[in-house]
Parts: sequence; C-alpha cells; structure tokens
Amino acid sequence: MKLNKKNKIIFKIAADGSSASGKTTGGKIIAKKFNMNFLSSGLLYRYCALKIIKNKNLCNANFINKIAKTITIKKLQNRNLHKPEVSKLSSIIAKKTFVRKALMNFQKNFIKKSDLVVVEGRDIGTKIMAKSADLKIFFTCSNREKAKRRQKELKSLNKKITLKEVKKALIQRDYDDKNRRISPLIMAKNAVLVDTTNLSLKQMEDKLVKLVKKSINIKYGSLQKSRHSTK
Repeated sequence: MKLNKKNKIIFKIAADGSSASGKTTGGKIIAKKFNMNFLSSGLLYRYCALKIIKNKNLCNANFINKIAKTITIKKLQNRNLHKPEVSKLSSIIAKKTFVRKALMNFQKNFIKKSDLVVVEGRDIGTKIMAKSADLKIFFTCSNREKAKRRQKELKSLNKKITLKEVKKALIQRDYDDKNRRISPLIMAKNAVLVDTTNLSLKQMEDKLVKLVKKSINIKYGSLQKSRHSTK
C-alpha cells in the first residue's frame, strides 16, 4: 500500500526507542510500505561524531553548526558512521545543548518539507515531533535480543566482538540516554508501545502496517481506492 501524494494526504510518524530495539528497521518498513520519506536521527549525531574525530576532536558550537549545514541524506549512508568509536562519541555529544539545537533544525526542516514522513530516534515523539506527529511509536526489546541484533550488524567491522561486549555497551548507552538532562529517552504519553523481542521481520511488518493503516483511517476516515494504490 503506497499513499498517493497527489491526494494531499499529510501523515507524520515519530518512532522512538533504545539502540537495536527495531525502530530503524521498523521505520524503514513503514516508509517503504507507505511511500514516506525516512530519517534516522541517530545518524545525524554519528555524522557529527565522525567529523569531530577526523578534526582532532574539535567540538564547539561554530564547528557543529557548520557541519549541520552540510549534512545530506546521502552523507548519512557512510558505513564508518557505525564504528564503535563513533557510536561512543555520538552518545557523548548528544548530551550537549548546542549539538542538539543544530541538529534539531535539520530534523524540523526535513519534517516540514515532507507531507509523508517517518523519523526515528530517541526524542522524536517527546521533542522533535511532539506536536506534529500523527502517530507516535515507541519500540522496546529485551537486552539479550538487542545485543544479538547489534552483534550481527557489527561483525562486518569487528569479527572478534563478543555478545557480552555488545550487551554491556547497549545497556550503558540506554542508561546514558534515559538519564541525560537534555531530551532523555522516554516514551511519549500518547505513543503506542511495540515490543519486537519475539517478532520476526514479517510479524513486525504486519503489526506496523496494521497500526499505521488504523491511524490513517482515524485521521482521514476509511481509505478509499481514490486515496491510495495497492501493491
């Protein structure tokens, strides 16, 4: 099912959750199924972290503001953004007000320009799209399952990395995100909780598609063939 942009349907989705909880995969599924623009906000922080590392750990407001103005979706596809050192630094700079402010502008402009959009992150439903989201989803998953998923992702960069190491890093990252002073990771009061621990990719897809369809129908009424095409 792909929404027809010619019919002026406006629908925006905020997807939040901890690392490896399924929010990125889920967000991409929704974007593909409903023909929406997609943004993974975490990549913005990773991009800044990578630039900081490459510039001898330079990190101030002027530097970050310059970086933020040069970010493009294509640049966020860099495989180096997923290196362990980048992940660690991105969590650290995410606590800095001037970093969040600079990247907030990028996110809000991306959202403003898109009638159909899904953005995933950690403060999307509570901060970035607190008022603009038509649907807020909060992804959760057990620590063990999250570690297994992330270890599989990291194997291409570090074949020796252990499940124990990955799990420990994820737990620490979740703790940092939930306890930071600025935009902590919390579930928005009006968000829908989706636990992906025991869901296969197909089950996750079915669950999310059903959820989004229901939300669109609530906003626009029962979707007629004139409003969408199916595939």
